[in-house]
Amino acid sequence: MNAFDYIIVGAGSAGCVLANRLSASGKDRVLLLEAGGSDRSPLIQVPLGYGLTFADPTYNWMYTTQPDPALNQRASFWPRGKVLGGSSSLNAMVYIRGQQGDYDDWAAAGNTGWAWKDVLPYFKKHEDHIFGASDHHGAGGELRVSDFKDQVHPLCERFLQAGKNLGYARTEDFNGELKEGFGLWQMTIRGGVRESSSNAFLRPALKRSNLTLKTRAHATRVLLENKKAVGVECLVNGALQTFTAAKEVILSGGAINSPQLLQLSGIGDSEHLARVGVPLVLHAPRVGQGLQDHLCVSYFFKSRVPTLNDKLYPWYGKLWAGVRYLFTRKGPLGMSVNQAGAFVRSRPGLERPNLHLYFNPISYSAATIVPGRFKITNPDPFSAFLISFNTCVPTSRGSVTITSSNPLDKPKIETHFLTTEHDLRDIVEGSRMVRSIANSKPLCDVLQSEHLPGVSVQSDADILKDFRARAGSVYHASCTCAMGVDPAASVVDARLRVHGIASLRVVDASVFPSVTSGNTNGPVMMVAEKASEMILQDNA
Repeated sequence: MNAFDYIIVGAGSAGCVLANRLSASGKDRVLLLEAGGSDRSPLIQVPLGYGLTFADPTYNWMYTTQPDPALNQRASFWPRGKVLGGSSSLNAMVYIRGQQGDYDDWAAAGNTGWAWKDVLPYFKKHEDHIFGASDHHGAGGELRVSDFKDQVHPLCERFLQAGKNLGYARTEDFNGELKEGFGLWQMTIRGGVRESSSNAFLRPALKRSNLTLKTRAHATRVLLENKKAVGVECLVNGALQTFTAAKEVILSGGAINSPQLLQLSGIGDSEHLARVGVPLVLHAPRVGQGLQDHLCVSYFFKSRVPTLNDKLYPWYGKLWAGVRYLFTRKGPLGMSVNQAGAFVRSRPGLERPNLHLYFNPISYSAATIVPGRFKITNPDPFSAFLISFNTCVPTSRGSVTITSSNPLDKPKIETHFLTTEHDLRDIVEGSRMVRSIANSKPLCDVLQSEHLPGVSVQSDADILKDFRARAGSVYHASCTCAMGVDPAASVVDARLRVHGIASLRVVDASVFPSVTSGNTNGPVMMVAEKASEMILQDNA
């Protein structure tokens, strides 16, 4: 039987949450389609395995952007999860909700129900937080959020103290009352195993007879009748099949694949669809437009004391880390190398933090971020650490557009980074912030030298030149099917229904009106939690 009540396209961070919630009653027949395959590989389940899956087409869409003039005509490698769990099976597992103002901005733009006070209950609903239940956290939910203060590298404490000595607050919980300052990251890890959306939400739900999962199922178009979604056409193991949906079709392919599928289905800019040979169903000019991402650069510093480089560069160090993980589920393999960081305001007068900083007690300055070559498996052969930064809420916007009517052709990703003075100013201030931290006690006491970009890079012009030469994505693609009131300026409404098409929603990072101030995995799962409630309400 190919008839269902709901069809969800994409078993990623959002899709797995939706599959769980929409099938919970046992009444509705739910089909979950995933273009990739199983997530049972140790490369996914072992937290630090993401250093390998980033460049493995077995689990990864392996997207590459168009050359960007702002980055010296460099193309960027954009890994996206093509596996159960989606990008939550590949990411660095840092759990950040973002700043309260991110969501208040969404609501202020006309998206009723998306202010911070509205979304906080949905963050808490599925949370199983290490700190227990409180005004800020949930306990007993599906998603484990863990704290690693007893396992992080000792250099992290020097980083935190340097921030304190510069006058910044220290927070014990970036997702609690104090969301800015310096602190340690919380991570979606349970007992030393990656807590992907698949592990947390999908695997328990698969026990239900009314939930059907199909992997290796590449959606080719949404089936539409009289501007109503009635099903999905897809290639299942290479064979074309169609599935019908009595209630709704929900796209959860992410900020690249969801706008691609809408355009392939005839929903997009009329002129563009005509050029690529796709019959027009609905002129929706904002489909694929408004792309946002966080763009960062790393500053590398040689250290006078051992770092994770000393443990993970030698073969025997890797072996020992593996043995330790095997028997204890702890150590470098059991967590992210991204261990500490900060949200700070780089200048007076700002309403909220404008810079997101990352501290890693490891360096891999020799790694080249290009398709097929980027791996976090070979750190530098000397003691070193890195500090990275990016603008919290960039104002530059790009796009995602199909290049043909062939659903197997990858879409064109145009980033258009650094097109505003706002973004350029944050780069210069971020660079100076990183150096002020590295040169503050007690971190400066162990600093041997600045390895990259080097102390010769000092002027604003040189800082920008270096950034253009080395900066890369933080993999937070979003906003390509943004929610809003006006169909001419957005793709979905505040209930995530596609403007002008009945029974079709988008639920993933593409619906963000603007990117959140931090890692996007947590916000995506919140969006799915809230969306599932709205879907069930609207179909009651």
